[in-house]
Amino acid sequence: MERIISDATPLIYLAKANQLHLLHDMFKEIMIPNAIYDEVVVKGIQKEKNDAFRIKKMIGDGWLQVRTVRIHFQGELPLHPGETEVISLALENGIKTVLMDDVKARTAAEMAGLIPKGTIWLLLKAVKNKILDFDQFLVALEEIVRSGFYLKEDVFLKAVHTAKNLSNL
Repeated sequence: MERIISDATPLIYLAKANQLHLLHDMFKEIMIPNAIYDEVVVKGIQKEKNDAFRIKKMIGDGWLQVRTVRIHFQGELPLHPGETEVISLALENGIKTVLMDDVKARTAAEMAGLIPKGTIWLLLKAVKNKILDFDQFLVALEEIVRSGFYLKEDVFLKAVHTAKNLSNL
């Protein structure tokens, strides 16, 4: 099992779809930087968002570790502070894979030598690893989209087709 660092969006939408367990099921260590904690948990609880309470519980249960960034990544693209800290934390800890959905942040991560993966990749990995079956994948995907996750129609259809193939249907 590998280690991964997550940005805010995957955590929020996995929590909204009750799929945070996928991170725990598939990764040895899951980390977020302080900026992501502040954005997702502190501000989310202030707004009484259920997903923020779920993520806080994940931290309390020891599944998710909050880490302080020592050296901030200085990339060429302007990023949200949380995205900068995700890249910084990955570089500091020698972790290659980062979980993020924002296109500009993913580009910056690639430029830094990292491997950015998104929420849909995580769901498909869960199907491949037989953690989710095809029907569970569809429910999770639909819940994430229903919760506000933007996904182009062709990407949605490709994800469904890939999950179907991975499920041998």
